[in-house]
Parts: sequence; structure tokens; C-alpha cells
Amino acid sequence: MGVWERVGKRSVTLTPNAVRGRGTISGMTPLATLTVIVTLALALLAPGALLAQVGHPPGKSPYRDIRKGHTFTPFAAFFAGDGGRFGVAPHDGWVYGFRYDIRTGSTIQMGLLLAHGQMERRILDSLVAGGQVTGTVDQSTTFVEADLQLNLTGGKTWHRLAPFIGAGIGLAWAEEPDRGFELGTRFTFAPHAGLRLFVTDRIHLRGDARVLFWKLTYPNSSEWDTSGWYQAGLGFGFSL
Repeated sequence: MGVWERVGKRSVTLTPNAVRGRGTISGMTPLATLTVIVTLALALLAPGALLAQVGHPPGKSPYRDIRKGHTFTPFAAFFAGDGGRFGVAPHDGWVYGFRYDIRTGSTIQMGLLLAHGQMERRILDSLVAGGQVTGTVDQSTTFVEADLQLNLTGGKTWHRLAPFIGAGIGLAWAEEPDRGFELGTRFTFAPHAGLRLFVTDRIHLRGDARVLFWKLTYPNSSEWDTSGWYQAGLGFGFSL
């Protein structure tokens, strides 16, 4: 049985597939989007990176060292979730925050992320198949995460580019609107891939495509839900 959503004076039936289709790019799931980005990054950058190591004097090498130290990166991100099976979890909203990274000058990099967003969620009269949507409400949600990142070009940039893959674990919690479903505090897992473009050795642009996994609990069931997280920021390097 479908889920009904009231739009103006009309009632629209939302099937489970229709609810699941929201928050995706061109019908692709967040995980499929991340897989495509990683595959393209490896296919386009890896061959050139290998060739660039051969036959270049040091002064003309496309490689530049990534300066060791720390990085502070404020960012904005779009959280493109679907709200789970019933659409009642936070989804479809902007998230703002910052990340702090320790730049070791090697392949591995560690970081911390803190973000907060105002997102939408549906209100249903019953969390079972066939429940009626009685409206929507904004929900304030906070994320904190510890992150491990693998720099694909090692401790160097290649033509000022530094692609990466990684994963983070953390917690998310929401200010509950007291409308039936309560998110509570949730464990999160977020694999990601992205690219840094170094404008100088201390300033870079950073773009991430992330897939956030969290477990949603209902009165009689639970599920692991995935949401897309598409992020852009400006990083500032410094030494203590």
C-alpha cells in the first residue's frame, strides 16, 4: 500500500519506490554516485600521475609537496537523503560546518568534522505501510565525525590536484519536534571521495561526495538508511 502525501488540496500517493527515489542524482543511489566518482578519479588521474614521474627534472615536475601542518576548512553541503522507508528522518537540506585536519605530508591524513543543518522530515499518522502524511516539519540536526583519509597522490599534489578517498565514523542527533518519530542519537558511517585543488601551498578548494549510513528505528522495525552528502569548502593550512 502506498503512502499518501497531501499537496495543497490534492492527495498524492507515494509508493515506497517513489519515496526511495528522492535525494538521488539522475536516479542513482548515493552509493552508486560515490562509486562512479571514485572510478573516474582513478581512471583519469592514475595514468597521468604514473607517466609524470618519468623524465621530468625536479624544477619542472608536476608534483609539489603538500606542506605538513594543520588545515581548517569551513564548508557547505547539501544533504540529499530520502528520510528512510517512511520519509520521517531528516533529509533534503543544507548543512554547514568545518573540518580540522592534521596534514602529515604522507598518504594518510586524519581529521575531525562538525556540522549542523536544518532539514525537512515528514510527519505520518502511523509508522506502518499505508500511514498518511499529515505534513512536514523542519528538523535541526548535528553531526560530529572522526575521519581517516587516503591521499591518492601520496604526500604531493599532481598539477595542483590531490584526489582522495576515505571514511569517517561519528554520531548524529536532532532537536526533536515531538511529532511521532524521534531520531535520537545515531551512529554514522560515511565513506567518501573527493578532490583538493591547491591554489597556493596553504590554501585549497575541497570537494567531497559522501554517503552517510545511519540506522533508523521504528516502533516495530528498523533499517539502515543511506543519504548523499555533497560538500564544498575552502581550506587554510597553518603550522602551530
